[in-house]
Amino acid sequence: MKELLRLLQLFRPYWRAMLAGIGLSAAVVLTNVALLAVSGWFITAMALAGLGMGTINYFTPAAGIRALAIIRAVGRYGERLVTHDATLHGLAELRGWFYQHLEPLAPARLQFYRGGDLLSRIRADIDTLDNFYLRVLAPSVAAAFSVLLMTAFITLYSGPVALINLAGLLAAGLVLPLWAQWLGNAPGERAVSRRADLRAAVADSVRGLGELEVYQASARQAATIDRLGAELIAPQRQQARIDGLSSALSGLASRLTLWLALLVVIPLVASQQLGGADLAMIAFFVLAGFEGVAALPLAFQSLGETFAAARRIFEIVDAEPMVTDPSHEADLPAKFDIEFKQLRMRYAPDGGWALDGIDLKVAAGARVAIVGPTGSGKTSLFNVLLRFWGYQEGSLDLGGQPLTGFSGETVRSWCAVVAQQTHLFNASVRDNLLLACPDASQDALIAALRQACVYDEIAALPQGLDTLVGEIGARLSGGQARRVAIARALLKDAPILLLDEPTEGLDVTSEQAVLQALEALMIGRTTLLVTHRPQALRYVDHVVVLGRGRVLEQGKPAALLQGGQYLPSYASIN
Repeated sequence: MKELLRLLQLFRPYWRAMLAGIGLSAAVVLTNVALLAVSGWFITAMALAGLGMGTINYFTPAAGIRALAIIRAVGRYGERLVTHDATLHGLAELRGWFYQHLEPLAPARLQFYRGGDLLSRIRADIDTLDNFYLRVLAPSVAAAFSVLLMTAFITLYSGPVALINLAGLLAAGLVLPLWAQWLGNAPGERAVSRRADLRAAVADSVRGLGELEVYQASARQAATIDRLGAELIAPQRQQARIDGLSSALSGLASRLTLWLALLVVIPLVASQQLGGADLAMIAFFVLAGFEGVAALPLAFQSLGETFAAARRIFEIVDAEPMVTDPSHEADLPAKFDIEFKQLRMRYAPDGGWALDGIDLKVAAGARVAIVGPTGSGKTSLFNVLLRFWGYQEGSLDLGGQPLTGFSGETVRSWCAVVAQQTHLFNASVRDNLLLACPDASQDALIAALRQACVYDEIAALPQGLDTLVGEIGARLSGGQARRVAIARALLKDAPILLLDEPTEGLDVTSEQAVLQALEALMIGRTTLLVTHRPQALRYVDHVVVLGRGRVLEQGKPAALLQGGQYLPSYASIN
C-alpha cells in the first residue's frame, strides 16, 4: 500500500490525461461489448425474420453496428494515444526527478552502489513502472466502471443472469488477479534483483574487458554472466507459468459464466418471456464482457515486479546525503583563505580517524602542497573542503566563515578541481570544456587550451575541438586528457584550485607540460596541491607534511628537497 500511494503521488501531475485514458478505456470496452451483442442480436433477428417469425427494421441496427465499429476503432486509437503519452511523459519526468535526488548523494553515498546497478535503477526500474498505469491502474478502473454499467444493463433482461455475469466477472477480474499477484510477488522481486545484478555484471565486464583479457579471466566472467542469466530465467519461467494458468482459468470462468447464463435464459426464451434474438444478444454480451477483465490477472501478476522496482527507486530517493546543506546560506566571503582548526573526520562511526586534529591555515592566493604517504589524509582534506563528506569535530572556515554555513553547490562553485583520475565524457573536446562554462566562446576555448599547453595537439586532431574523446577520454593520451582538464578549470575561473595528484602516472615530458600549464592556472588562486612528485613542489610556496591524519611538519619546499629529490628524512612521503 505504501508503494501504491507513492506511485499515485508520482503520477499526480498527469491526472487529467490519466483520467481521460481511463475514460477512453472504459468506452472501448463498453463499445466492444455493445458491438458484439447488437451484432449477435441483429444476425439472429434477421434469420428469424427470414423464416417468417417476425419483422425487423433493418436500417437502424445496421447503422448502429457501423457507428459502434467506428467508435471502437477511433476510441482504441485515442486510448492508446492518451495513455501512452501520459505514461511516457511521466517516465521522462521520473528520470529527471530521480536524478535530482541522486545528485546530492554523490560521491559519498553512491560509493555503496555499483555503477551498473544505478544505471539499472534509472533505466530498467523506471521503465518497469509503466506497468502501474498502463496495465494495472487504467484497466482496473475502466473494468470496474464497465462491470457496473454492464450489470445494470443485463438486469433489464434478467436479474439472475445479471448476478451470474457479475459473479463471473468478479472471479476473473478480482479474485483471479489477486491470486496471480500473490503468486507473482516473489518471482517478480527476484526477477528485478537478478536483472539488476546481470546488468551490473555486464557493465563491469565491458568496462574492465582489458584487465579480464590480460589476466585470462574472460571465461570465468562469462560463466558468471551465464549463471546470472540462468538465475533471471528461473523467475521469468515461473511468471510465464502463472500467466498461462491464469489465462486458462480466466477462459474457464468466461465459459462457465456463459453456460450458467444460458441455463437461465433458455427457459425464458422457451416461455416467450424473451425473444430468440435476445438469447444470442445475451450470449455475446456475456462473452464480450470478459474482454474488459481478461488482461487483469497478468497485470496484477506483474505488480510484484513493479513494486520491487519502485522500492529500489525509493531506496535511493529516501537516502540521506552525507552532508546536509544549511537552510540559509552565510554571506559571500570577501576573500578565499582556508583554515582548519583541530578538524577530525572519519568515514564511518566505528572507523578510525582519517583526519585527526588537523591545524592548517592557507592564505588567500597562497600555493600550498600537501604531501604524505598513502592513507595520511590528503584526499580526505579535499573531500571535506568540497563538502562531499562532513567532519565530526573541530572547524573549517572559508573566508573567515564556517564552511557549514554554505551549501555544497555554493562551495563547489568556488572550486576548480584537477584530479589524477580525470573524467572526460564520451563527447567532443568542445563539449567537455563547455561543462565548466556553457557560454564560453570559441576564442575563450582556444585561449584556455593555449594556457593549458594543449591547443596545438587538439587542433591537430581530425575534427579539432569537435573530435570525440572516447570513453573516459580514451582517444587522448594521459597528458592530453590532464591538460584538457586544466583548460576546463581555467574556463571555470574559480578562486580556489584543488589539484589531486595531477601528474601521477605521466611520463617526464607529459609531466613537465602539465606542470607548466598548472603554473599558469595557480596564479591568483588559493591552491592546494596533493602530490607525491618532487618536481611539483617547485611551483608552490609552502609544503605541509601529513601522517596518520595529522600535520607532521610545515615549511618551504627547499626544506624537503635537495637536488630535486626528497631528503632522506622525508623519503616515506614519496
